[in-house]
Amino acid sequence: MLDARVDDRGRLTLPKEMRERYGDHYRVVEVRDGIKLIPVAEDSLNALRDEFEGVEKTATGLRKGLRESILDDA
Repeated sequence: MLDARVDDRGRLTLPKEMRERYGDHYRVVEVRDGIKLIPVAEDSLNALRDEFEGVEKTATGLRKGLRESILDDA
């Protein structure tokens, strides 16, 4: 957990270790009990490719499987 303060200009400084791990660009999201910082990748398309690297099915294959599952349940 990090304890930080906003300076008189409204800036929040993150430790170097966190910036190196998560980058320098964030979305600030308001949640019920506070705020959340969500890192934004410099190259969103490459970030998605990295995230789904281990997925062996294509989008078409996933849709087909979902369609078959829905028909089986009906």
